[in-house]
Amino acid sequence: MIAALAEGVSHIRNFSTSADCAATLSCLRQLGVRVEHSGTDVTIQGAGVDGLRAPAAPLDCANSGTTMRLLAGVLAGQNFASILTGDESLRSRPMQRVIEPLEMMGAQISSKDGRAPLTIRGSKNLKAIDYEMLVSSAQVKSCVLLAGLNAEGKTTVIENEVTRDHTERMLNLFGASVESGKAEREPANARFASVFGPAQLESRDVAVPGDASSAAYFIAAAALLPESSVEIADVGLNPTRTAFLQTLQKLGCDISIDNVREENNETFGIVRVRGRAQANIQNEGATFTINGLAIPQLIDELPLIAVIGSQLSGGIEIRDARELRVKESDRIATTVENVRAMGAEVEEFDDGLRVKGPVKLHGAKIDPHGDHRIAMAFAVAGLLAEGETEITNEDCVAVSFPEFFELLESVVE
Repeated sequence: MIAALAEGVSHIRNFSTSADCAATLSCLRQLGVRVEHSGTDVTIQGAGVDGLRAPAAPLDCANSGTTMRLLAGVLAGQNFASILTGDESLRSRPMQRVIEPLEMMGAQISSKDGRAPLTIRGSKNLKAIDYEMLVSSAQVKSCVLLAGLNAEGKTTVIENEVTRDHTERMLNLFGASVESGKAEREPANARFASVFGPAQLESRDVAVPGDASSAAYFIAAAALLPESSVEIADVGLNPTRTAFLQTLQKLGCDISIDNVREENNETFGIVRVRGRAQANIQNEGATFTINGLAIPQLIDELPLIAVIGSQLSGGIEIRDARELRVKESDRIATTVENVRAMGAEVEEFDDGLRVKGPVKLHGAKIDPHGDHRIAMAFAVAGLLAEGETEITNEDCVAVSFPEFFELLESVVE
């Protein structure tokens, strides 16, 4: 999206094969952006911050909340009307969280009870705002910052919990004036990110690091299976994405990071994992708890962490994670349902769950409810379990990782 708003040609290497990213490219093409896509290489002929054209039909974001929420910010600053829609799952997800700040900036947005489809009537005269996020969400932050590219003055987003900062890093790389840091306010961990508009972006060539959330499934499997090992090169080690690795290290897993380097304002490195008979928490028998500020940093990995918890002495408890209720599925309910099906004792809360452990899982029929992260998490559970595990609707992994099962089969002996 940022390359599409830049002047000139940008070349992107290691572009994801996911359905989510394909949806983004499709929407950009409808907006008049010239896109060439071959395997994992993408070339974008930028249209400039104000050079997009009105689409002839609704923009289909498929299952991608990132596409819809970030593109809403882009479209808020365009002088035409557009419609953002998606599949049934995406149309059920909350969008009021981006509608509110965009309307504060001067865009007109109509929706169905705060959900897609969204009709956006953009404006070239957006107003810069200071916006304190009500929900810890990098998607909301990114949406407002992208809208701020077409606003006059300084647009600032304040977050009370640290969220991913890929957008700020890429805006800076492409030439936008960006500021970020500790907010001078309570709570002590509050941070801000600002962009100055109207902005002019310049094309760049970018190598995309390997997705840390996709790597997590292979890291977890190798860590929990005795005598296993795996090495994953060029993994993204952005500081806002390493909480999963740090959590497994706290649990006693043998994980090391080597060959760390900076490229395109992002951190790359090699992750090496060696398996043990069991991951042991330091206080054996105590429940390992994840809550509070750790949740936004682990939001995509929490179903997988619940599976890991079934193997821990003392189990695991996840709280303050109500946001999981409004993902591609209700990830709390779906995780509880499937962990129970595999023989673990689980307690469900409104904002999380508690899994008792350790337990020897048994094979079961897993229903991911169309959720890619649930399917991949329980594929890892299937490796740990006795007997056969069947995952229905396994094609849902294509949303983020189409090659997942093929790659998993290639590394499992």
